[in-house]
Amino acid sequence: MKLPGASRIGATWQENLLRLRSRLDDVLPWGSGRRSLWAALIALVLAVLVTLVWLAGRYEASQVQAELERDTANAVSDLRSSLSRQVQALQALQSSHLAPLTWQPEAQGLLRDNRDGLRIEWRDKDWQLLSFADSPLRAPAFERIARSDVLNEAAQACQRGKRLNGPAYSSTYFLPQTDGLGMEVMELCLPMTQAGELTGYTVVTYGLQEMLTERLGSTFGRRNELSFIEPDGTRLAIAGTQRRERRVFTAQQLVDLPGNTLLLRMDGRRGEPDLFPNVLTALVTGMSIALITVMVLLAKDSRRRLKAERDLAEALAFRKAMEDSLVTGLRARDLQGHITYVNPAFCQMVGWDAEALVGKNAPMPYWPPEMVDEYQQRQAIRLAGNAPPREGFESVFMRQDGTRFPVLIIEAPLISVRGEQTGWMGAVIDISEQRRIEELSRASQERLQATARLATVGEMASLLSHELNQPLAAISSYANGSLNLLKDPQAEPQTLDDVHMALRRIAEQAERAGRVINSVHDFVRRRDQAREAVAPQALLDAISPLVNLQARKLHVRVHIRVEARLPAVWCDRTMVEQVLLNLARNGMQAMDLPQCQDRVLILQVKRSASETEPRGVEFSITDVGAGIDADVATQLFNPFFTTKAEGMGLGLSLCRTVIEQHGGHLAFEPHAPKGTVFRFTLPVASGNAAPATP
Repeated sequence: MKLPGASRIGATWQENLLRLRSRLDDVLPWGSGRRSLWAALIALVLAVLVTLVWLAGRYEASQVQAELERDTANAVSDLRSSLSRQVQALQALQSSHLAPLTWQPEAQGLLRDNRDGLRIEWRDKDWQLLSFADSPLRAPAFERIARSDVLNEAAQACQRGKRLNGPAYSSTYFLPQTDGLGMEVMELCLPMTQAGELTGYTVVTYGLQEMLTERLGSTFGRRNELSFIEPDGTRLAIAGTQRRERRVFTAQQLVDLPGNTLLLRMDGRRGEPDLFPNVLTALVTGMSIALITVMVLLAKDSRRRLKAERDLAEALAFRKAMEDSLVTGLRARDLQGHITYVNPAFCQMVGWDAEALVGKNAPMPYWPPEMVDEYQQRQAIRLAGNAPPREGFESVFMRQDGTRFPVLIIEAPLISVRGEQTGWMGAVIDISEQRRIEELSRASQERLQATARLATVGEMASLLSHELNQPLAAISSYANGSLNLLKDPQAEPQTLDDVHMALRRIAEQAERAGRVINSVHDFVRRRDQAREAVAPQALLDAISPLVNLQARKLHVRVHIRVEARLPAVWCDRTMVEQVLLNLARNGMQAMDLPQCQDRVLILQVKRSASETEPRGVEFSITDVGAGIDADVATQLFNPFFTTKAEGMGLGLSLCRTVIEQHGGHLAFEPHAPKGTVFRFTLPVASGNAAPATP
């Protein structure tokens, strides 16, 4: 038989061989050497051809085997899927028919649709047979041998199904038939549950031969022989057909079922690979493709090499430019202490060229002569590895002109790509400018402190003038009242008692003025005030005379509301009383308007309901005045801000500072229908502190 294209391909090969022979004739003399070379070339060509043919045959055989393996895997998947659908049908049967009379026709319908099923049984939870149905398509499977004699495998499957709470398959066993033959069967047990309780079992008997024929024969049995086998190779059931070909391919796959595992074997016969009619064409085409592929790969490799070289050059240039542009000096030393690299910033810093520094060891040219011994000891410690890495230390370097300047040196081990230490890498920072800025900052700080002390004196004077107004005004009022009582010629005997009471009030207010002076002095100096446990009622009782005095002048009714059983608060009594007085006075002055007819001031104390102050006591001062405008509210607590012609703007600022020093917060909000509410909280005193009395 003449191969297609063989004459043309053969002529091409002859031309190539003749050309090679002519070249060899020019190089090699005639004789045994040339014949040996020709023999070697022919043997090489034959070996290549045989190898290609053998590899092509192996490749085609591997493709056939792979196809058979895929068919086997697909067959196992189809078998498992069909058995799963069968289980779903049995579950539907369990859930829809609970009476034997209605269950048996449905069971026979299932057997009619699934030809591999031989028998379906309904048993209760005690394994008693309630009903059964044999396949209507064949003789009863248990006609020759009693069902009770082969219940062992089914019972074991039901025990496994009960443990698994799902379907379970039994091991296969041989079932004799009336025709003198027999068949391999397998049991499926499906537990029946109702409301989580076991009510019975559904047992299905399958014939392995019918399972292969009905479930896999129509799809995979046309070209292959299907069989269930034992691990030792014994066939349990066979289905399908085989073509009469010379070569047999075999694939096996495990059928993993709940409670049992079967081994499915698929045998297929295929013809020998048809290679020789196209081998020469395939050989030339393959060699041409291989040559082109090699050339393409070489071109790609060359482009990759060129790109890698360009990238490396760019990376090196970028790194060199980055190192040259740094203002931080870089210095590298080997393990013996010789300088191996310095960047331009380091050279500019010390005034020496890189050529004069590279290769130098201690003592370095930039070391001050008086510090050479100290620096040599420090370098010996560093090179010995006793100093912690990446820890900065300050030093002094000397420029080429002899000037000294402070530096900060940060040094770390220099690690190679192999993970070995090859030296030390240091960063040197000139901190001369930083030292100069620190000196300027220190001088500026001293000037600021002097200015702050002067401001403190002014603040203390302003606070004293603001806070002493109230006790001095009270002293003046009591003194004038006493004089008026003494001048009255018709005074009654109790007048002397009133004068005594007024004098006591004058003494109390004078003592209060002294406490105010001391508290303001401590407040300005930011010292801890003398704090004590004070009952909230005592704070209100202390300020009541002054509040009532001003309330009578402004026609204001004062209501005091104190919650029962309040704990004592931990505070500076004088300062908190001053806060209450300021807030009460502001509230009464806010109601000193012609349109405000019903003037009421409410002083209330209760337990704090705030999540941030779970154990605090809340004080609130409520007025029914005109309220606070939005533009005023934003700067109400700013020092020296006031809306009163005679005010200094320090009252609310002082109040907020005092409350914040006590750990509380002073805030305000509108009061419906009109007015304003100021609130602040104070911490509760410890249980051992006794509340102070007024």
